This record gives sequence, structure tokens and C-alpha cells, in this order.
Amino acid sequence: MPVGTTAHLAPPNKHQLKTEEMRRKLLRSARKIFTRDGFEAARIEDIAADAGHTRGAFYAHFSSKADLFFALLEQQATLYTQKLRDLLEGCESPEHKLRLLRDFYAGLIADRNWALLALEFKLFAIRHPRMRGMQAKFAEVYRRVRMSAAMSAGHELLETGVKWPTKVALNGVLAGMVVEQAFDPNGISKEEAASILSRIFDCLVGERVE
Repeated sequence: MPVGTTAHLAPPNKHQLKTEEMRRKLLRSARKIFTRDGFEAARIEDIAADAGHTRGAFYAHFSSKADLFFALLEQQATLYTQKLRDLLEGCESPEHKLRLLRDFYAGLIADRNWALLALEFKLFAIRHPRMRGMQAKFAEVYRRVRMSAAMSAGHELLETGVKWPTKVALNGVLAGMVVEQAFDPNGISKEEAASILSRIFDCLVGERVE
């Protein structure tokens, strides 16, 4: 290639576009069926049928139901990371970033379906010894998700006391709060749950954010 020229990637062909669209449909259907039936009860046949494809088409993209879940987890991580980047872009101080991160964290109470699905998969992996390898992979992916969030928030956040054990604790508190609010919505509203999550964030981070 001549010096000074720029290489351009070839646009995807029809087969690649069709393959990518099929994968997107399977992911959308998986989120729908997992949410409706739960991870353990969800059937590959139902996911494939909802996407308008066959069981064979499913296995052309994913090796198992767990593999599909990991793809959903990566997709969710990308979504959360981009939201954080957009939210924190232009912030000039660590304090402002920390305040926005707290609000983002408390607002996750609204994404009940995803939080419950992630919790269910964790419980499934813990209860089934044959899933130990997938449990380790799930934990590794979750650590990568938290790392991406921290990088999006900026290095200043790491200087305010938001350490890794604290992030794990915040994630656990969120999961528990989602379960309680979903189980007894008359006992605690989403707004009340979000307010409590904000106070817990302040407490665990060790710095009151006004």
C-alpha cells in the first residue's frame, strides 16, 4: 500500500449482514424468553422460534444457553459503559463525576428485569457443581464490566475511595434491593429504593455527595 494512503475496511456483504441480523434477533429473543421463563426454564427451541429461526440456526451462533447469556451480558456491559461515558463526558471535577455515578447507580433499580436475570444465573451457577467453570467465567466477565465502568468514570473516581470490594458490595446491595422491591412493591416503591441506594452509595464510598 502506498505511503500516505488510508486503508478502508470493505463494507459487509449480504451474508455477513444476514448473519449479524440473525444474531441480533437471537439476542433480543433470548432477553425476552429469559425474562419471561427464567434462565433455567428457558428452552433453546423457544428462543430460536421467537427469533424466527430453527434450533440449528441457534447453534450456528452460540454453543449453549449459557454462551448466549454471556453474549447478553457483554451487550449489557457495552450499553452501561456507553451510558456512563455519555453521562460523564465534560465533567470537570471528581466530585461532579462521583455525584453523577451515584445517580446512575441508584437509577439501576428501574432495570429490574436485567438485575433479576443476572441474579438468577448466579444462583443457578452456585447450585450446580457442573457449572463451576461457567461460574468463574461469569465472575470474570462481571469484573470486566466493573473495570469498564471505572474506566468510563475516569481515574479521578479511583482517588475518591471507590475501591473494588466497595464496587462488589454496591452490586450486591443493588441486587438485594431489586429483589425486595419486585417482591413487595407496596412495601417499598422504586423511588424509595433509589433513595436508599443513594444513601448506601454515600456510606460505602465514604464521602457524602451533595
